[in-house]
Amino acid sequence: MKIITAIQVSPQGRLTWIFWLVLAITASTATRAHEVRPLIADLDISQPGQVTLRLSLNLEALIAEIGASHNDTDDSANVTTYRQLRRLPPEELQRQLMAFLPRLYQGARLEAAGQPLALRLSGIHIPEVGDLELARESILMLTAERPSSVTELIWSWDARFGDSVIRVTSSASDSAYSAYLRSGQPSAPIPLSGDVQPSSGKLFLNYLAVGFTHILPKGLDHILFVIGLFLLNARFKPLLWQVSAFTLAHTLTLALGIYGVIRISPAVVEPLIAASIVYVCLENLHSDRMSRWRPLVVFAFGLLHGLGFAGVLLEIGLNPSYFATGLIAFNLGVELGQLVVIGGCFLSVGLWFRDKPWYRRLITTPASILIALVGSYWFLERVIAP
Repeated sequence: MKIITAIQVSPQGRLTWIFWLVLAITASTATRAHEVRPLIADLDISQPGQVTLRLSLNLEALIAEIGASHNDTDDSANVTTYRQLRRLPPEELQRQLMAFLPRLYQGARLEAAGQPLALRLSGIHIPEVGDLELARESILMLTAERPSSVTELIWSWDARFGDSVIRVTSSASDSAYSAYLRSGQPSAPIPLSGDVQPSSGKLFLNYLAVGFTHILPKGLDHILFVIGLFLLNARFKPLLWQVSAFTLAHTLTLALGIYGVIRISPAVVEPLIAASIVYVCLENLHSDRMSRWRPLVVFAFGLLHGLGFAGVLLEIGLNPSYFATGLIAFNLGVELGQLVVIGGCFLSVGLWFRDKPWYRRLITTPASILIALVGSYWFLERVIAP
């Protein structure tokens, strides 16, 4: 007599389990997101015989060496050290910096003709301890003598320290050059007289990648919002209406935010983005059909998400001369990231199970509840955080 029966799982069933596993991991990660931000390096070459670097950075993450290999500070093996440093008052954190200084000089490199300039620390500003959920932005000033024979410089930031943004000012221009550099990637040669113009193709691909990675893997709130749109009804037409409204809206406010027409504090925008996630998921629980006002509501929420995207580009410090190219490329990268999320949802559950009688009960309802709970947690965290 056969007493053991093998359980057969169809390929479609495996995809469903993958969908739930990815959603659960995303939700659990979302509740503890402490994104690793790039270093902002402002290079001043306006003074003859000298160069000055102004580094805006998360000093605690630098000393703990939490860089580009982690999207979240909590993912690092050094997170305990990071948390201890976050609690230090400015004078004690400065002492930690002094001990770390030789490592900093190795990782921050300005090269001339293949030889590094001798950088020295000339100024420090470390804010007081504030909200421990938010990164503390410190400022380091580094200076170096510039030989008269030097005609160009190359900037690089140690790969273990993460990504960097280099922005250059000179006597000829307030914004001679800017570039977003992946961890360990050196800049193009920066001439010390006149402006350097990066190629349009390289600039486009650079900001395309920045836009994509802002969704995958860094944009957990945007990922959950897009999944919430998908969960209403796994049919192409309702999703097309919603995604089109969302794309139009965030493209509009992204452009207006970059050009300075609209500026709203992240303290306002970020809680409202969390609230938008909660709303679409609660509406999913109420109905499986797209109401007449759903695209309008999604459009309104898209305006908020666009302001969040604009904040990323403004933080990077995109040169105004390259606004059009950078804006288009970044937005396309965001769209590609959203399409990957939607495609993953369709391939894992939508195409196979949307007509099943149990689809709403086992997929839409529990997934919407889970995402709404994460969004609620975010909202409270962003509003009530000390």
